[in-house]
Amino acid sequence: MRETVLTIGDTNIHLGGTARIEVPMVKLYTDTNMSMPVFVKRGKRHGPTLFISAAIHGDELNGIEIISRIIQSKYLESLKGTLIAVPIVNGYGVLSQSRYLPDRRDLNRSFPGSKRGSLAGRVADRFLNEIVAKADYGIDLHTGSLHRTNLPQIRANLDDRETLAIARAFGVPVIMNANLRDGSLRECANDVGAKVILYEAGEALRFDEFSIRAGVQGIIGVMRHLNMLPKSRSKKMFPEPKIARSSSWVRATDSGFTTHLKALGDLVEEGDVLAEIKDPYGDILDRVLCKNGGIIIGKQNIPLVQEGEAMYHIAHYSSADVVAGYMETMQDELMDNKMD
Repeated sequence: MRETVLTIGDTNIHLGGTARIEVPMVKLYTDTNMSMPVFVKRGKRHGPTLFISAAIHGDELNGIEIISRIIQSKYLESLKGTLIAVPIVNGYGVLSQSRYLPDRRDLNRSFPGSKRGSLAGRVADRFLNEIVAKADYGIDLHTGSLHRTNLPQIRANLDDRETLAIARAFGVPVIMNANLRDGSLRECANDVGAKVILYEAGEALRFDEFSIRAGVQGIIGVMRHLNMLPKSRSKKMFPEPKIARSSSWVRATDSGFTTHLKALGDLVEEGDVLAEIKDPYGDILDRVLCKNGGIIIGKQNIPLVQEGEAMYHIAHYSSADVVAGYMETMQDELMDNKMD
């Protein structure tokens, strides 16, 4: 966006300006006011406008920490263009530690929303019009659902060249093609002219340091790609990310107590035993087998399982061993080195 003055709510932010804005939302039935916190940092020179958002699902907390680290980082001192950071989109869900809003709706299936619609519709409408419609690009931060962990991964519409370039610039090993879904933020962002990628990493209601560091590094990588930040002078740390050609879920073959034999990020092959399912006496009821080889990018954590329940999400690659090596190198580098 090229406006000299950016307006969010009742606040005008000029080039070179910084603002912390509380965008009013629907109050609670206790008469307690609610707002959406928004941080805006504008460089002195024109450039792209990027939004980053977290906690669209109120129990997905990693993104809140990622955004706070970006806001506090020294990188923004050399910013060109505009960064709009929204650490908590769904404050109602964060308060109740729930994925949903009080009306039990999923905010990420409620876009574009309506000023006179449901609670979810009103929040979606406000976020879309106050934030998303004023940006050129966006990064939406998510985690796995309750009792499930996701390996750091990008999901995006890879049929769009510009979106694919941003996904690659984020720099995590796993990139998944994800079609635009009805009612999703990505679909409606596309309609208003913003290219958006989705970062998935970690588990609901937990901070995961590796996922957080990978998220911070990824956002910085995208900002450098968009020329919002100077290019890095250091040698490139990781190889080019690989795009998964497909993915599939491995489901429980019986109900019982499970012992996981494979972990997130493991390279698995057809026929590998992923887990054992036992009865309360410890007798093995069945073994969960890998049907198609690849990298485990999502995994159930709770040891209780029902027949048919999704246990492992596996991404399939033509060179899965390369991706597994990339992930191992990335984890070692990010966890051994101090982040700015």
